[in-house]
Amino acid sequence: MNTTILRKSVLGIAGLAFAGGVFAGPVTEAHAAPVDAKAVAVQADKPGVDEGKLIPHGVQGKQSRIDVGDEQTANVKAIIAATKKSGMDERAAVVAIATSLQESKLENLGHLGERNDFDSQGLFQQRPSSGWGTVEQITDPEYSTMAFLKGLKQVDGWKDMPLTEAAQTVQVSAYPDHYAQWEQQAADLVAKHWNN
Repeated sequence: MNTTILRKSVLGIAGLAFAGGVFAGPVTEAHAAPVDAKAVAVQADKPGVDEGKLIPHGVQGKQSRIDVGDEQTANVKAIIAATKKSGMDERAAVVAIATSLQESKLENLGHLGERNDFDSQGLFQQRPSSGWGTVEQITDPEYSTMAFLKGLKQVDGWKDMPLTEAAQTVQVSAYPDHYAQWEQQAADLVAKHWNN
């Protein structure tokens, strides 16, 4: 066999091997990124949230957003856990989180002195004087969420109402339309944290 032909054949085979490695990815473990089998299994086991359940009627009006820090994320997770504990679904969590976004920006507020709205406190700005519970209770994220959801359950047809109407029926706010602006962010937070 001619050395030129042999050299071209060897170079051609080497080129195919190189191209195969580039297009097919690394062949050896030394070049492969480690795969965490547990993480892959967990992701496969976690069903996604049905986005249609989160905002079944579409959002109303201009939407607002805030940056959510660690404390607020912990409160989102507490609201979701309490929603699940109460046997309610993702839509109830959206209503609760949107309500808390409006009332406290997802912060568990204590008494604000002169800036306080009467004796309103906690994630939902519930009032001890209105029968929501003691200060200790309504500043407990689980308790305050369960109290809000108990009120929501008593609203006939709440699932078929616009979010702001359902929230207002429970909260009896002086600004009933303000809840609507938080629906998209609340839905995004539920979609992100419901299955965590």
